[in-house]
Amino acid sequence: MSDQADLLSEAALTVYRLNGQFLNLGDALARPAELTVAWWQVLSAVEAEPMSVAAIARLRGLTRQGVQRTADLLVDKGLAEYAVNPAHRRAKLLRPTPEGLAAIAQIEPGLTAAAERVMAVLGPGGLEEVIAALKRLSATLDRLTG
Repeated sequence: MSDQADLLSEAALTVYRLNGQFLNLGDALARPAELTVAWWQVLSAVEAEPMSVAAIARLRGLTRQGVQRTADLLVDKGLAEYAVNPAHRRAKLLRPTPEGLAAIAQIEPGLTAAAERVMAVLGPGGLEEVIAALKRLSATLDRLTG
């Protein structure tokens, strides 16, 4: 394998590990709110404004079918509800209920504490640099594989 292929492979393996670490952290943060990380991921997408399932899927990099299943569970649990979409009759909008917003609010203190611990290690600007590099890599892969 070439050095370039080795680097791309190393990047992928590092992101897979990072994904697992974020899922573990997310589960730990969401557990006190009686959410799963998947529920939190979808519910937080509509915290500021209602969105269609397809829009949530695009935003979060998930399949539409997976988001639909999660959205239906959130609705069944009373954490979200469907609303009429004035732009598209068949694609309803998902929005959080007051209970859903309260669940998200329960996560905030743990998330803030985790962010403070990460920032203490990475230093000022460190996390922003990581995010910028990951976004650049994601955009590149979108262009090359999309």
